Parts: sequence; structure tokens; C-alpha cells
Amino acid sequence: MSALSKTQLEKYADVLIWGLRTSRPGFKKYDIIQLRFHVDALDLVEVLYGRLIKLKFNVKLKMMSTPSTELDLYRSTDKAQRDFIFAGEKEFWNSINGDIYVNAPASLTHLKDVPSSNIADITRNRTALRDIRIINEDKGLAGWTMCTYPNAELARSAGLSLKEYARQIAKACFLDEKDPAKKWSEIFRNSGKIKKWLASLNIDTIRTESKSMDLEVKMGEKRQFLGVSGQNIPSFEIYTSPDWRGTKGVYYADFPSYKDGNYVEKVRLEFKGGRAVKISAGKGERFVKGMLATDRGAGQIGEFSLTDTRFSKINKFMANTLFDENHGGRYGNCHIAMGFSYSDTYTGEISGLTPAVKEKLGFNTSAVHWDLVNIEDKKVTATLKSGKKTTIYEKGRFKY
Repeated sequence: MSALSKTQLEKYADVLIWGLRTSRPGFKKYDIIQLRFHVDALDLVEVLYGRLIKLKFNVKLKMMSTPSTELDLYRSTDKAQRDFIFAGEKEFWNSINGDIYVNAPASLTHLKDVPSSNIADITRNRTALRDIRIINEDKGLAGWTMCTYPNAELARSAGLSLKEYARQIAKACFLDEKDPAKKWSEIFRNSGKIKKWLASLNIDTIRTESKSMDLEVKMGEKRQFLGVSGQNIPSFEIYTSPDWRGTKGVYYADFPSYKDGNYVEKVRLEFKGGRAVKISAGKGERFVKGMLATDRGAGQIGEFSLTDTRFSKINKFMANTLFDENHGGRYGNCHIAMGFSYSDTYTGEISGLTPAVKEKLGFNTSAVHWDLVNIEDKKVTATLKSGKKTTIYEKGRFKY
């Protein structure tokens, strides 16, 4: 029996198509759409596939690895095999116009005993496909979106019943609204007002203070805030990729995190000179240190984000980054991502954002991108280039 009703499945499919089309205006008949999914999400995938076919898209289905096959890949292969795993996929990724990922993993901790070096190998090799997607996205050639489907493993990991977990997803994605896509269009417009306001401030640095952290990030030159682009369902965050070199102070993730088959909690990072120089965690510390040593950029910041409680109705830990990074709750959330930065936060012509320009402007480069979430009550203060200080976020809301 499906965790979502037939009506909710139909509305979820409609919202995902809204997200795909919003991420890249200009889709046309017979464009190639890759639909990736875990087997637990088959109920939604079947509805979504039918919708896409009726819209005259050419759809390629790809089922993601099971926990058993993924464990064999990460644990039992040698480096030559891990280097081969994505061979031949570059041409296909260059040919597609859209990608939809329906996430419903059957295990979140099956890789906990795998050596971090093996995980790092796969992470680095996967980067080539990620970079193809980003390049084609920046050129307007491809769009993407993703979602999460409720299953028993996600619910158990979040400490919720499957019914409550599914209710959180329905609430977050507005699946019980008469017209969820219309609601998302409203969120899209309202988030645009916040981004426009932030751009008008001419921010130099941003300081985030809570009971457990005091972190300062430097906005950087030629930066903008983004968010609610259709690329994630749900997505309420307003984010930027700051100049990593200006990061200093302490960041603390009070929300747990599942990453590459591992569970971690209470991650504390102390930054100096832009890099995480002291790393600790209440659980999974060895994994955290290994992940942040994947490459030079993995120990540097790639994203800074805030979510407004007026948009997000998510109020539970969901054991899923897509939902946890968009947590609303009582105080909203702040999250940073360790690793690569988003080139579309650059305000200039994307084609001019060469590796040399990225380095000059402090855009971070890494195979890793790991979101770490804090939901404490916090005050966020911007120091403007004029020298004036102004509170931009407090009690879970932007102060615009």
C-alpha cells in the first residue's frame, strides 16, 4: 500500500514537473528526461512517468543501486573498479535535457564500516557527472529537480511513523492544497522579494550567532542570493556561495546528518583563514574528518543558507538533507555546505567564470558538497560595505 494517496501522488508528479520546468524554461517535445529512482518510490515514479510521456518527453528510467549492491561497490572493489564505475556515462549526461531524482533509500547506514578512502574515490569520480550537469545547466541546456518519497527506512531513521513521515512530506510540498503548483509559484514570487532586498543591501560580511556558534562569512565580490528555483522539492532556503577565504569562527550543526551511508551528529567546525582547522563530532567523527579531507576544498565552505519559517512548514527531523536543510520549525534554520560552491551565485556572465576567475573571487572547488544544519534560535547580522550593521534574520525570519 502506498504511503501517499492516489490524489497526493498525482499532485506530487505535477509539482515535480513544475519544478523541472521552472529550473529550465524552454523545454520542448521529445526532449530527453532521465528519471532516476529507488525501487521504494515506484508508486510515484509510475505516475510521473505517465505524465512525462503524455507531455511528449522521451523518458529514460534508471533505478538506483540497492543497499547490497552499493555496499559491494564501496567495500569490495579495488581502485581500478571504482574508477571505472561511471565510465561511459559522460556522453549520456551530455545528451539529456532534464533529470528528475526520486529519493527513497532502503538504508541510510549500510556504508558505515567502509573505509573513507573508498568513499572518497567514488565521490571524486562522480564529480565528472555533476560538473557536466552544472555546465549544461549554466548554458540553459538542461534542468533538474528532485524529491523524497516516504518509506519505512526514512521514517525509522527520523524516529517517526511512516504515516507521520508521509504527512510531513505532504505538508512540506503542499500536496493537500487544491493546486500545489500554484502554491509553489507563490513561494517562488515571495522568495524573489527577499533575494531582491538582500541584493539591495550591498553586504560585506554576515555574522551568525546562537548559543553554540559564532560564525562570520564574507559575501564576496559579484555574489547573489538564490533559492526556490524548482530544483528541489521542497525548497525554501535562500542561499549564496560566499568567498570561502573570509570564513572564521565556529559553526555547529545541532541537527544530525546522514551522508554516504554514515550517521553523524553534533558536528563542530572551527574556521581560521577560511579553513576548518578543528573538527569534532558527537558521533561519526572519523567519517567527518575523512570526508573533509577528500580534497583541499572539502575543508572549506561552499554555501551559506537561511530558511524562513513563514515559508517552510517542516517541523520534524526527516533524516533526509532535502527536507532538513529546509526545516522551518520554531526558529527556521541556517546551514552551511562544506565543499563546492554554486557558480550560478555569480552575478556576472557564467561563461566568464573560468577556474582562474573562480579562484580569484574565492569560489570553492571540491568533489564534496555536504549540508550541515543548525536549527537553534539565532541572530544574523550583516555588515554592509558602507560599514553599517543591520540585522537581516532573527527568530526564524528575514527582517525585510
